[in-house]
Amino acid sequence: MTMMKPEELRGKLHGVIAFPVTPFKTDLSLDISGLRNNLQGLLKYPISAVVAAGGTGEMYSLTPSEHQEVVKATVEEVHGKVPVIAGTGFNRQIAIELAQQSARAGADAILALPPYYPNADEGALAEYYAAIGAATPLGLFVYSRDWVNPGPEWVEKLAARVPTLVGWKDGQGDIRRYQQIINRVGDRLYWIGGIGDDCVPGYYSIGIRTYTSSIATVTAKLSLQLHEAAAAGNSSALLGLMNEYVVPLYALRARRKGYEVTVMKEMMNIIGLAAGPVRPPLPVMRPEDMSDLRRMMERWKPVL
Repeated sequence: MTMMKPEELRGKLHGVIAFPVTPFKTDLSLDISGLRNNLQGLLKYPISAVVAAGGTGEMYSLTPSEHQEVVKATVEEVHGKVPVIAGTGFNRQIAIELAQQSARAGADAILALPPYYPNADEGALAEYYAAIGAATPLGLFVYSRDWVNPGPEWVEKLAARVPTLVGWKDGQGDIRRYQQIINRVGDRLYWIGGIGDDCVPGYYSIGIRTYTSSIATVTAKLSLQLHEAAAAGNSSALLGLMNEYVVPLYALRARRKGYEVTVMKEMMNIIGLAAGPVRPPLPVMRPEDMSDLRRMMERWKPVL
């Protein structure tokens, strides 16, 4: 298998990057056959990339060997149709190990999630990302989420330091700050809207044309409709999709910490896709919330 060069990668990213869940069986073991079936359905749609073991994929709940299984199965099912981006994180050494085993499994890029230590010194945080970038020749994406919320100068310095750093996935939703970073760094990095489908209007208003979608794991059809409406500047169509589907979903997800994954898995369970339960400390859905979700799914039938 030919390894994709970082500069090749950014030319392939436009539109929707899907964030599949990692399906588990009732005993919380991996459901790899379920993952494969989900990917087969997902790849019927023109998505631009797939993330293996990302945040929606419960990366932090996986062991290194489980992570390898997920990445390997994803690479095999995708079979070169679109780039596979493998998540990594935890700490410096494990992040390097996961990145390297993902490269050996055939992943096309690495997505670096925050390290275990919150509010780290900015210099030491840069060392963490530089080490991951140096671990493989693959393109590196930094996922700016939680306590990793650097300013424009820090991002510019990291981009100059790490030649494999190819893109930035925003997980803060602070459009003002993101505009400042983009203005400072320019086209050195590929800019991705990464906090959620509900922020598509804001991201696309500042020129971004690629976003990561957890909705795609349930219905890539809706994710692509959001991208197409936003990219075309069709504000009425976009507003209709947001009000009918996206805003109610994200309001339900906000009811409890951890629901951002739990709700997506339960949506998949309802429509017969492989998802299963979440692993603790992500929470099980409360009965009243599950009733509301089932009613919501009735309204989603046009986009499923």
